[in-house]
Amino acid sequence: MEQQARQSKRARREGQQEPASEAIAEAQRQVVEQTEDAEEAGDEPGITKLDRLGAPVDQKGAGLSKGDLNALIDHGIHCVETIAFMPLRKVQEVKGIGEAKALRIHEAAKNLVPMRMVSAAEMLQMRKNMVQITTGSSKLDALLNGGVETGQITEIFGEFRCGKTQLCHTLCVACQLPIERGGGESKALYIDTEGTFRPERLVSIAARYGLNEEDVLENVTYARAYNAEHQDKLLVEAASVFCESRYAVLIVDSATGLFRTDYSGRGELADRQQALNKFLRKLQRIADEHGVAVVITNQVMSSPESGAPAYMGPQVKPIGGHIIGHASQTRLHFRKGKGETRICKIYDSPSLPEGEAMFAITTGGVTDAQDK
Repeated sequence: MEQQARQSKRARREGQQEPASEAIAEAQRQVVEQTEDAEEAGDEPGITKLDRLGAPVDQKGAGLSKGDLNALIDHGIHCVETIAFMPLRKVQEVKGIGEAKALRIHEAAKNLVPMRMVSAAEMLQMRKNMVQITTGSSKLDALLNGGVETGQITEIFGEFRCGKTQLCHTLCVACQLPIERGGGESKALYIDTEGTFRPERLVSIAARYGLNEEDVLENVTYARAYNAEHQDKLLVEAASVFCESRYAVLIVDSATGLFRTDYSGRGELADRQQALNKFLRKLQRIADEHGVAVVITNQVMSSPESGAPAYMGPQVKPIGGHIIGHASQTRLHFRKGKGETRICKIYDSPSLPEGEAMFAITTGGVTDAQDK
């Protein structure tokens, strides 16, 4: 009798274990099927979705559960590229991710997003295939050797009313043009810190290019930043948006205005520069991960100590110091000309020589200045 009772209990335990093991196997099969479906459907260009980390380790995944993936998303990580480019210690800061799991995630991310050394010849070919966004002015495009580069930070600084915001509006429309017309066939994200964004300007610029105004407006995502901390948090939301659809341009107008007002005096100068440095580093990470053209505008301040002659006009320099100078790959200085004309000067660039170009601001946005 006792032996029959033990056999009966063993049978019941085995009967309970079988459904549990079947449920685990079924869950694993679902993860594999989702991964295969994602591979067949194809991720967004340059984007590897987090679902790929849910696959088993032997299938280039990290074996993460749905809860682990949600924890990564809650931490502001929306694609595998973000993990591949971040330090390992940052992955361990995610809730519920220990050292062993972080190592597994990091290793899987490196396999999915290989980062290898390339020759200068390969790098040159990659730059030849790089998309450049037209500014709307052929002379300004020629100065920039084709337009605004994607995958890097371009800074535009100058006094008020010199055309910085007008160029930003023009880029929002130009990036939607076909590639053969100098566009990127993608959307734009506009972060406004000064309240100068005007959708009606997009309508008039769209008319110039012969684009449907409703489509143009739908393809521009707008966000208003009200303080420096909010401006920083918007980049986390931007990274999420970039994983959902194709974007070619990220505009921050202006990048320094809120930092300038939220941190005042020499006592907060070090804190301001550190916060600004972190913000600019996040912008560079977005440019690297998503390949978008990051365009930021910057304010200026008077520089009376330069001792320039009075006939040369007021002397100004961009604010932000060396922090923003090192973060931007290309720096453009805008200044006013006669009437509606403006002048752009290459202030700093790793590949472009110093030079100037004249352009004009019209109802259709930035365009070539008329020779008189």
